[in-house]
Amino acid sequence: MLELLAYLHDSELVARFQRRCGLFLIEGAHHSRGRTRTPTGAPINGETARGQLKKRWEHQNNNSNYKYEENGCAATDCSKPQYEVRNWLLHILFLLSASLGHETFYITGLPCIHWNLDPFLCRRLVNMWTLVMYIGQVMKDILKLPRPSSPPVVKLEKRVDAEYGMPSTHAMAATAIFFTLLLSAPSRIQFQFEVGLLIAATLSFLVCLSRLYTGMHSVLDVICGVFISVAILFLTYPYWETFDRFQLTSSISPIMVLPLLLFLSYTYPELDHYSTTRGDTTTILGVCAGCSVGYWVNEQLGETFEPQGKLPVPLPTLTANALALGVGRFLVGVVALVGTRQVVKTVSLKVLYSWYRVPKDDDSARRRKEIEVPYKFTTYTAVGIVNSILVNRVFILLGLL
Repeated sequence: MLELLAYLHDSELVARFQRRCGLFLIEGAHHSRGRTRTPTGAPINGETARGQLKKRWEHQNNNSNYKYEENGCAATDCSKPQYEVRNWLLHILFLLSASLGHETFYITGLPCIHWNLDPFLCRRLVNMWTLVMYIGQVMKDILKLPRPSSPPVVKLEKRVDAEYGMPSTHAMAATAIFFTLLLSAPSRIQFQFEVGLLIAATLSFLVCLSRLYTGMHSVLDVICGVFISVAILFLTYPYWETFDRFQLTSSISPIMVLPLLLFLSYTYPELDHYSTTRGDTTTILGVCAGCSVGYWVNEQLGETFEPQGKLPVPLPTLTANALALGVGRFLVGVVALVGTRQVVKTVSLKVLYSWYRVPKDDDSARRRKEIEVPYKFTTYTAVGIVNSILVNRVFILLGLL
């Protein structure tokens, strides 16, 4: 078992996948393309795997942004590794797939379901996305297992390189979002389930492969991410409708949600170095808090903007007029959310900098817990409220809904 875990966690396995897809690290051309081997070139056996895996994890435990040394030169001290792309079709495909797990998608893709399909589905997706992402992020910073090292791996993303690797939250989020949508949609919208299953499986698979292609996760990270997400879906599925009723109709729902999610943000596991995981997790919790309060308010006002008539309703017909309205809603909605984000972020940072007497030009202060958590939580709670309460009402005023 340890030999298998060592093999699945090996950076060389990721590098071989990248090379098969046409992505080559120029500096690492001399690395072996055969079986995973020890530094002496001997194939891994059980004892070697145990020692090698333990040594690598312990050595990198203090900081996931492990500085690989080669020829007496740390990676960050030498010139940046150069890579060559030999298959641009796969390169673009995997980069687009990876973007499905980035903030850009979350602030555009998920709201699009609210604006153009069904707010009910968007709310449920936000709930499950928040749950799996919080569990995944916390597991990363508790397990503290490293990301693949470069070389031999080509790393195409630098922002999250200081995060730990296990499990892949991209794999978790993709699995949760696409399969939550698949399981929730049949009661709301008429579609062929087999086609939906094929789309959900294909998109999830592409996101998982993109984490290997970008060099950000080992095969083990991705597999564990998928299995954890599937387990969460399996365990929570029977209670989805019960939680829906509580979230929308209980008088204590907003009173519980805001303090609970803010508490989870402040009690996020501490690390001995700065990582983006706490800020990203606070962002997700803030979005969930804002959406939860917003959808509750809509329910109390009797304006949920959900499809009218007998459910499930037919899929909207894609006509030129419908497409134009959809594009209009997308553009107005994105402007509203991005504008809200910018305004609230600016104001909250000014208030916090003044409160803690931080110089205005000290950008590094944003990493301090007492500043990062409240400004991100406030900003994205506002984004969630604007998306769930205000944007659809603006659409009505503009004749877009």
